[in-house]
Amino acid sequence: MQTISLKKQKKDKKENKEKKTKGPIDNLENHLHQDWWKRIFNSMYLKTDADVVEDTRITEEEVSLFSKILEIEDGYNILDLACGQGRHLIELGKRGNYKLYGLDRSRYLIQRGKNISTKSGLNISFKEGDARKLPYPTDTFEVVTILGNSFGYFESLDDDIKILKEIFRVLKPGGKVLLDIADGSYLRKNFTPRSWEWIDKKHFVCRERSLAADNHRLISREVITHTDKGVIVDQFYAERLYTSSELTDLLGKVEFSNIEFHGNIGSDSQRNQDLGMMEKRYILTAIANKKWTPKKTAKEIKHVVVVMGDPQLNDIIKPDAKFDEDDFETIDKLKVGLSKSEKYKFSYLNNHHTLISDLQKIAGKVDLVFNLCDEGYNNEALKELHVPALLEMMKIPYTGSNPQTLAYCYDKSLIRGIATEISVPVANAFVITADENLFELNIPFPVIAKPNFGDSSFGITQKNVAYNIEQLTDAIQRIRNQFGYAKPILVEEFLTGAELAVGIIGNINHYTILPIIEEDYSALPDGLPKICGYEAKWLVDSAYMNALKSIPAAIPLSTEQELVNYSMKLFERLDCRDYCRFDWRLNAAGEPKLLEVNPNPGWCWDGHLAKMSGLGGMDYAEMLEGILNAADLRYNPIGGK
Repeated sequence: MQTISLKKQKKDKKENKEKKTKGPIDNLENHLHQDWWKRIFNSMYLKTDADVVEDTRITEEEVSLFSKILEIEDGYNILDLACGQGRHLIELGKRGNYKLYGLDRSRYLIQRGKNISTKSGLNISFKEGDARKLPYPTDTFEVVTILGNSFGYFESLDDDIKILKEIFRVLKPGGKVLLDIADGSYLRKNFTPRSWEWIDKKHFVCRERSLAADNHRLISREVITHTDKGVIVDQFYAERLYTSSELTDLLGKVEFSNIEFHGNIGSDSQRNQDLGMMEKRYILTAIANKKWTPKKTAKEIKHVVVVMGDPQLNDIIKPDAKFDEDDFETIDKLKVGLSKSEKYKFSYLNNHHTLISDLQKIAGKVDLVFNLCDEGYNNEALKELHVPALLEMMKIPYTGSNPQTLAYCYDKSLIRGIATEISVPVANAFVITADENLFELNIPFPVIAKPNFGDSSFGITQKNVAYNIEQLTDAIQRIRNQFGYAKPILVEEFLTGAELAVGIIGNINHYTILPIIEEDYSALPDGLPKICGYEAKWLVDSAYMNALKSIPAAIPLSTEQELVNYSMKLFERLDCRDYCRFDWRLNAAGEPKLLEVNPNPGWCWDGHLAKMSGLGGMDYAEMLEGILNAADLRYNPIGGK
């Protein structure tokens, strides 16, 4: 009976999860998520609000008005908070020579803004982040804007004050803020309780609205229906209804002065239907009447200790199990790259026999450890996590991911499970042990066999690709005998689409997505499977190393956005830090499937991360300093913790 009950619970849970609508609701506020603003700004938002936020005519008119009010001049640093897909910034960029910055919480909209601005030839700095904690230095901008009624999302009034304080901080003395915000007095009396409209030929949206119990927020519900699929979205959101006097008081509390209202505006929607919070809005400006923040006395150049693999010890990953001329050349180029930094000075530790005592000696005396010991402690890959563990125990700041993240990512099967849990697609696969009889399994071919534990493509060669049971059996025996690997083996469907890599430098709220690269197999001799394995990375005379090269990815924009969104979900879920590389491959239908997550990826001058950085305009030295800056900012955030 207990088993039946559990099955029923799971079935009920699944059915509830599949429900797309909650049906009639008496109290909208009871269904409002506190962080609703993290959820709804996606592709459907661009559909439901397209009559305003995707209408270039409206954007052009608004930018003309705002530019006139703000008296914007060439050379201004301009920040648009809650910038969405950057429509106002992109229009501004077409009109003058400004330094433009946009910040928004929606990863989807930020990536869309980046793609559109890049294709338009505009240099706009887009960042994903929280307006309550801005990643910009004090006294940076002449102008900060919050447009399109993007203020008042939070449940607490204190959060809105935090935003205004951050704006005040990043504005230069005499800088201006412009708010484009709903007229709360008007909407409190004139909001539309219920409406519906077609948003295209396949979708229509029903909206319900009611005042919150405190009468200070308007709660909205949108139910979006597809003519073939039925209800696809049922979402709730809320915005604070500010009166003009309340806004004046709020800005005054943050010490803004010269608060001025410039009349009301509305949006002339071509659909001419429900405009909701955009129906009637205040336009107001205020000035940051403050003095320049005193410059802190410049600290002397920061001391960084670089921890590396030990060239005196064996390393089974390398072809001859030892450091060779290429390794020493790589280290020399690293030192040359680091020597170009004007912000950091460097010393090096690579003797693992004395590493623990050497680290004890520097504890509390250095600013940062650049952890480049991807070989692992004592050059043992399984012990890569030991180095950051030592650093954490000694309370020494360091670059890169923590021990737990490294442990997770060393286990390919575990990463597949985590990815699946957060709806990141993976290839079909299963894990086998030494005791399993492959001839009893019904396996769709082709497949590729990989050591479940490991990195640097250890144990993965052209002979790992199998087209029948006999070849798979041989591949598994080869992995065990040739590479001395006795642990579980991952057998994965062999994907035939483009092989891609996504690189990230930075951390959540302050990161750079590097240009996606693709492995070019066009020069590979016929008959060889298209894989970037051990031969391509380590064997100088192999056909793979001589034929393969990395090129800018030639993929649809929608696929690029998927890859970035999936990679960022994994970056956040796995608690990756400072830099990471995500390897993907498309299936025959062009759908991306995760291959591996590489925290602390290869840092060498000719590695994938360096290639992506080069395509993004960063040379090798700049890439290295970018990683150091990401860690430094993580430990020493702008404006303090």
